[in-house]
Amino acid sequence: MNSMRLIHVLWFFNLCVTFTFIQVLSENVYNSKKCEYPAIYNFGDSNSDTGAANAIYTAVTPPNGISYFGSTIGRASDGCLIIDFISEELKLPYLSAYLNSIGSNYRHGANFAVGGASIRPGGYSPIFLGLQVSQFILFKSHTKILFNQLSDNRTESPFKSGLPRNEEFSKALYTIDIGQNDLAIGLQNTSEEQVKRSIPDILSQFSQAVQQLYNEGARVFWIHNVGPIGCLPYNNIYYPHKKGNLDVYGCVIPHNELAQEYNRQLKDKVFQLRRKFPLAKFTYVDVYTAKYKLISNAKSQGFVNPLEFCCGSYYGYHINCGLKAIINGTVYGNPCDNPSKHISWDGIHYSQAANQWVAKQILYGSFSDPPVSVGKAC
Repeated sequence: MNSMRLIHVLWFFNLCVTFTFIQVLSENVYNSKKCEYPAIYNFGDSNSDTGAANAIYTAVTPPNGISYFGSTIGRASDGCLIIDFISEELKLPYLSAYLNSIGSNYRHGANFAVGGASIRPGGYSPIFLGLQVSQFILFKSHTKILFNQLSDNRTESPFKSGLPRNEEFSKALYTIDIGQNDLAIGLQNTSEEQVKRSIPDILSQFSQAVQQLYNEGARVFWIHNVGPIGCLPYNNIYYPHKKGNLDVYGCVIPHNELAQEYNRQLKDKVFQLRRKFPLAKFTYVDVYTAKYKLISNAKSQGFVNPLEFCCGSYYGYHINCGLKAIINGTVYGNPCDNPSKHISWDGIHYSQAANQWVAKQILYGSFSDPPVSVGKAC
């Protein structure tokens, strides 16, 4: 009797081992496949704006862009942004801003992000997330019509090569990096507690925007959370310093706690979206932790004090990056000699070197849920 029981136990054990082996093998085969994205469609604020704000306001002037592009190319940085490094990783061209009509090519996607944008309307920019999605819907509709018209025309048009293909919208990667300005506007006009209470409504509108994209065929979403806003030099300068309000790196603790609460609720919202749209893939990317890791290890990574910035001035005289002023014989506004040593480019936005460092951290799954690289997020 005991020997028979032992045989059954061993049989069941071997069955389980075989099943587990097959499951692991199949998962490894699946995970080894790399996605082939024909395009990227990006939505966000100045952290990923590649020219929209500049097209609207002419707001991004030299020396922005000096470290890579040689001149300003619409980015609030000395060079590339994280979205540019995502494009490089996927071997796709840098994204043209939807609102920049000159020299734009949309064959492999478009960028709807605008500097100053927020999720809710009423922010620094009138182009909030819902309007960006509406622009995408219009873009998709118009490009389909134009592509079909050009295809019917016997004469080959040079415009056709710059248009996306309609069947590729559902295969594209949809990246979203927004929310920082919603918190910043709230902190400027209300209390920290009021901002905290506003987070569910902010994320409700975020969810509505994602649903609209899903309805238009979007299936692969790469969603960044909000970075440590309390570590921006601008916030350190203008926030009233009180005992216990700054951490060891000079970051404003209440602001970072607010960002962390927002991120916690954003992650919950992404989980809800997964359950609601099982045919879609959602990757939640913890940019906050990656950026704070850089700030807390600035010196060992070859950077200067993270509260120092390269372009502009907020100490005594507020001079935005790109402007100059001579006050009491002192010239303000010249950029630093070596932007690559600075985490912050202008007190609010990151330098190209910092963006590249963060991109290397987040692109391969170390800070993602689920832990997949951007190349396998589909």
